[in-house]
Amino acid sequence: MLQDPKLIRHYQALTDALVDSWHRGYQRIDELRLLVDGYLLALRTGKQLEPFEIYRLEDEVNRFLYDPSNFKEPEPERETERTRGY
Repeated sequence: MLQDPKLIRHYQALTDALVDSWHRGYQRIDELRLLVDGYLLALRTGKQLEPFEIYRLEDEVNRFLYDPSNFKEPEPERETERTRGY
């Protein structure tokens, strides 16, 4: 679990980009993995984070990436009496 605010911001940015890419049609893991690799490479070359921080971020993002529940379409809401205005 990430606790450093800097790491959390990077995690959120990266996972949001993964979900956005998935919704735009990049639904294969290898395509999404390219996005992750590019982001982490930019952090490494820009020396934005320490190497151990990048490793922790990569570990958490991999958990997110390989959990299929993160990429499911939301189920439509059922219409109830309250939402119909009765």
